[in-house]
Amino acid sequence: MAQPFVEPCSRGLIEAAGPCRPLSMSHRRLVLAACIFASAMAFIDGSALTVALPALRATTGADLALVQWVVTAYVLVLASLTLIGGALGDRYGKARILSLGCLVFGAASATCALGPPIAMLIAARIVQGVGAALVTPTSLSLIGAIYPKSERNGAIGIWAGASALTTAVGPLLGGWLTQTFGWPAIFWINPPIAVGAVGLLWIFAAEDERERRRFDVTGAAIIAAALALIAWALSEAGAAQGDMLLSVAAGLAGLALLGAYALWERRTDHPMTPPWLTQNRLFVGLNVATVLIYGGLAIMFFLLPFDLVDRRKLTSTVAGLTFLPMTIGVGLLSRPFGKLADAIGARMMLIVGPLGAALAYVALAFGTALPLAWGVVAPMTLLGVSFAVLVTPLTASVLSSIAQADEGLASGVNNAASRIAQLVGVALAAGLGAFAAGARIGFIASAILSAAGAIAMAATVPPAVKKSR
Repeated sequence: MAQPFVEPCSRGLIEAAGPCRPLSMSHRRLVLAACIFASAMAFIDGSALTVALPALRATTGADLALVQWVVTAYVLVLASLTLIGGALGDRYGKARILSLGCLVFGAASATCALGPPIAMLIAARIVQGVGAALVTPTSLSLIGAIYPKSERNGAIGIWAGASALTTAVGPLLGGWLTQTFGWPAIFWINPPIAVGAVGLLWIFAAEDERERRRFDVTGAAIIAAALALIAWALSEAGAAQGDMLLSVAAGLAGLALLGAYALWERRTDHPMTPPWLTQNRLFVGLNVATVLIYGGLAIMFFLLPFDLVDRRKLTSTVAGLTFLPMTIGVGLLSRPFGKLADAIGARMMLIVGPLGAALAYVALAFGTALPLAWGVVAPMTLLGVSFAVLVTPLTASVLSSIAQADEGLASGVNNAASRIAQLVGVALAAGLGAFAAGARIGFIASAILSAAGAIAMAATVPPAVKKSR
């Protein structure tokens, strides 16, 4: 996760979990702590890595198109396997799969921390993505499984508060570690957290009920190949003409594989994304808007650190500080704006939020000559407020667009949509970054995508959302 806050519908994965298992209050709290630690690894890793990318590029000598695969390889695996990771937790036990995911993530992080060559780093990031695909859905669903519905709001509040804190600290911590010890140091954060989480789970998590589940491995492989080809094609947007022809061919092949994925999902009897979801106009519209909005966010978050460090000549620590207004804004204001959405309805906020984000991106694009406070900090503050307006109503709207029995599936699909958006956005940002005015062009592209997301919301979200299937 490169974006420094929780994806949309993460709370929905908790709320949609099955019945709780009998645990004492003290044991529930310790298992909740383990789930928070597990989630924190991914949050801190993603947000800390954001500000370390310029230093990583400088020390490895890699070009921007190759550096983006340090992010893209991780997100590609995560986007492709998240839904299977959740199913594995249901089949083999949430605590068991969460422990396995923590161990895989921690071991891969230790490999990254050794500062290997760029090719080995990308390979380790792929393994990290596998671990994250196990950790992310199972940590959320385990919270829902151990707490009865009457106590879940409190547990969600604790988890959300801890998530906001860790994601807010991530860029600052990552900048300081990068400046003081070098970029590999940011990966040493994860192994001790992983060991602590696994220890708590092994001691205090009871054996949970299991469901017989089948896994759409073929579908996951097809979608992974499709997204990899599209991401590579986009990342080569600024390459020479010969490479451009090859990238166009790769992009067309990726689109063809997306079509093959859609056909496969109609044929298999255990699809990751059941075809009937496409018949729900509201659900489809919300997910299209999610891809557009979070794609724009990913472009900005990939390009901004390079602009801060390379052009403004900021240290990694100061660059990390510039992300705080956004993360703090999202963390502090999401709940109040969620209550406002309950009072006035979600539609207006789902439109205003992306439009505010688009304005922030425009301010970043045309504020390059302004002092840091006006050219970066003020737009990032507006971006934080805008996403605080958006995230909670988006979660509520996605869940209310589908039958209650399918809320877990809806949450998983929307989470996957945000990660696919990040994957495509980072790849596109790497291609745009090859141009002289790449950062400004990228910020304008972010604004266009965010405004398009607002239009998609306006076209599909009614004033009052009714549950349907």
